[in-house]
Amino acid sequence: MKTTAMIFLMGLVAAACAEPVAHHLVSTRSIDPPPLEEVRYATRYNFTGEVLYPLPSVWVHRDVKAALAKVQAALAKEGLGLKIFDGYRPLSVQQKMWDLVQDERYVSNPAKNRGRHTRGTAVDVTLVDKLGNPLPMPGPYDDFTEAAHRDSKAMTAEQRANMKKLEAVMAKHGFEPYPFEWWHFDFRDWKSYPVLDISFTDLAAGKELAEPVPGP
Repeated sequence: MKTTAMIFLMGLVAAACAEPVAHHLVSTRSIDPPPLEEVRYATRYNFTGEVLYPLPSVWVHRDVKAALAKVQAALAKEGLGLKIFDGYRPLSVQQKMWDLVQDERYVSNPAKNRGRHTRGTAVDVTLVDKLGNPLPMPGPYDDFTEAAHRDSKAMTAEQRANMKKLEAVMAKHGFEPYPFEWWHFDFRDWKSYPVLDISFTDLAAGKELAEPVPGP
């Protein structure tokens, strides 16, 4: 029987034999105005306790960048903005997360859909005021409990109102809220975008092509 790890490795070998493809990933710092960033996966301050990203940067598909720019413009009219925790995540990192958690409510199983963040179409975000202070939300980021669910009964009226405000502006510009994590949004038609495993180091160096990753 093939294990998840074996399937993942076989996929990488197959990808090495295919032609590179344009990844179309761009830094969220190129958005005007740029969202605040808090890239916990570039530190040990995350649910794994390990440094998963070599650089504290956030990358998204160029289509997502355009949509986020519209979100930022809309929020700016209310004296608000986005803080972004995560965007694109290499498939190899997704596999590491799955090996630790193995709960599909909170971490995508690479053997099934190859992940949501691996396409550059998923973002983890929250709302901040004009001074960069986060608005109260149902719970902390990456809290893998029912308190993070959008239908949680534990949240206060203020937390629910802020969550709904974030949902509304994101949905207006093409994002779908994920039911088990109040911070997670998928860009429309996310499954049609290719899965990627290009490193943050290569992205920062300006590499425009990535090795294709075959489906499961």
